[in-house]
Amino acid sequence: MRPRPPIKGRGIFTGTGLIIACLTATLAALAYPIWSYEDRSGTGVDVLNAETVSTQYGPLSALDREFVTKVRLAGLWELPAGQQAQGKGTTEAVRTAGRHLVEGHTLLDARVRDVAAKLGLALPNEPNDQQQGWLAELNAAQGTEYDWKFANILRLAHGRVFSVVAQVRAGTRNSLVRALADDANATVLDHIQILEATGYVDFDALAREMATAATPPVTRSPGPVGDPGTVVPLSPSPVPTYTLPPAAASPPSAP
Repeated sequence: MRPRPPIKGRGIFTGTGLIIACLTATLAALAYPIWSYEDRSGTGVDVLNAETVSTQYGPLSALDREFVTKVRLAGLWELPAGQQAQGKGTTEAVRTAGRHLVEGHTLLDARVRDVAAKLGLALPNEPNDQQQGWLAELNAAQGTEYDWKFANILRLAHGRVFSVVAQVRAGTRNSLVRALADDANATVLDHIQILEATGYVDFDALAREMATAATPPVTRSPGPVGDPGTVVPLSPSPVPTYTLPPAAASPPSAP
């Protein structure tokens, strides 16, 4: 018996078969990005969940822990800078700004140490390298040059931390961190305003610096530990006296 010849118009390579194959391929191509996006790891939510620990006050994220550390670090250099300004400032406005820094960070430091103790977080007892550099720069300055550097260095630092406070306050799920962010927000805003009131802040230079400065790398603070160690309270020391030059009639626009 002879084999039957193929029947015309049947099989996968017919016109209908090609249309079906093309439609199937198109649906697969459309479905793949959706599947791959949902399945991928390393998204912001994945990172948030991986770096968050549970506490009785609510979830504690890596950003929360970094914020607590930064509040402590701010006080470690801004309080002594404020003390120094009370003695070296050549105008009453600069000396007043110094008093605000001392009072604000004395109170804020007590709050951050309490929060850290309840959460089991270790805190630094020394300023970081950048902050020590700022203090050294202020130590070397005299007269109206000191006034200008004090106002602008401190104003720039406060502007940078202000955005961090807002980010933490907006997204934290931890009640202690939320309350600390409220305190920090009020303190930082007060310091920004009192520094601007000195008349020395160069807003053009400040805007350029904020726009062009590279964002410092995020240093993830460690999570809660059984023994966070001893945290030395910040307290004002006796204010040294300085021989002050005659105050300028009006602050200079630049050193």
